[in-house]
Amino acid sequence: MSKQRNRALSAQELDRFGEELDALRARTLAQVGKVDADYIRRVVAAVRWTGLAGRALLYVGAIGGAFVSWLLWPACVLGALLLAASKIMENMEVGHNVMHGQYDWMRDPHLDGRSYEWDIVATGDNWRKTHNYQHHTWTNVRGMDDDIGYGLLRIFPEQRWRPFYLLQPPIAVVFALLFQWGVAIQELRVGRWLAGKTTHRAMWRKFVPVGRKMGKQLFKDYVLFPLLAGPFFLPVLLGNLVANGIRNVWTYVVIFCGHFTHDVEVFPKESVRNESRGHWYLRQLRGSANLTGGKAMNLMTGNLSHQIEHHFYPDIPAWRYASMAVEVREICARYGQHYDTGSLPRQFAEVSWRIVRHAFPSRPRKRRPLVRAEALAEAQG
Repeated sequence: MSKQRNRALSAQELDRFGEELDALRARTLAQVGKVDADYIRRVVAAVRWTGLAGRALLYVGAIGGAFVSWLLWPACVLGALLLAASKIMENMEVGHNVMHGQYDWMRDPHLDGRSYEWDIVATGDNWRKTHNYQHHTWTNVRGMDDDIGYGLLRIFPEQRWRPFYLLQPPIAVVFALLFQWGVAIQELRVGRWLAGKTTHRAMWRKFVPVGRKMGKQLFKDYVLFPLLAGPFFLPVLLGNLVANGIRNVWTYVVIFCGHFTHDVEVFPKESVRNESRGHWYLRQLRGSANLTGGKAMNLMTGNLSHQIEHHFYPDIPAWRYASMAVEVREICARYGQHYDTGSLPRQFAEVSWRIVRHAFPSRPRKRRPLVRAEALAEAQG
């Protein structure tokens, strides 16, 4: 059941709503400086040291376990967990946020959003296109945001049902385990190629940089580092596999909880015609959901535990979202707008129910409009 009904806004209210959120953005940007640089550098250091500790423990378990048997599994398990934590922080708190340009003002070539390349099989260039531009510009607009179901899943009843979707519960599990690979091929639009809408030559040109990145990551995790353990390579290889699997599943859960909970909505293309700033904020609000959990949750989600604030302010250092959320939530309440937040178990339960429910034919829910008819008509001319 929906937690709160949204009040439809007049044209004047819509403008004021956007102005208040813009003002919060301006005040926050004015404060960005050394404290933000210190924060991201501490996170980069944490990524480096947890990664080194994780890999070292994998070697201790692999090699030391051959002589002291009880060392094998405890060291390997702890090593895999630390390596997974390192990969999660690198992908979510560093890579994702850096590529949004949150730290471009530092002029640090290692934190340049235009050139950063992260520890994942997806290329940074493709992510900047599919995520930074398409998803953040056209959040949850059908036919414009490819993140709606990622071309595999029917998450909303507004998506046309096909018999293929009956398989989506097990497909969703496989997708979670291989999430980085799904992200990697998203921009390739394999479906268009299979349908004959993209030539083999064009597909090959798009695949070359992706294939190069895939090869680099596979070599690093499953050839180079395991071979450094010599004949004891197998535990190291398995530890890398487990770390990548944990990172994939965690990323999938966080992203899906931020976009596909019970109250999140999708929108038709015509809803964004001549869209005002206030209306854009409303769409971002209704296309996002937050997670509760505190500082540890914020760090390990790259602050995507505040997905609403991230969609409002993608280029502001994400660690500031928690403090901004206090005012964002107050603004939403004053304008009668639902602020979707909840614990990870509750939000993911809602996501899981969506995946199961909409595997079968279903009709769209009737929703009250977010904007009064006259405001929408005025915005669309």
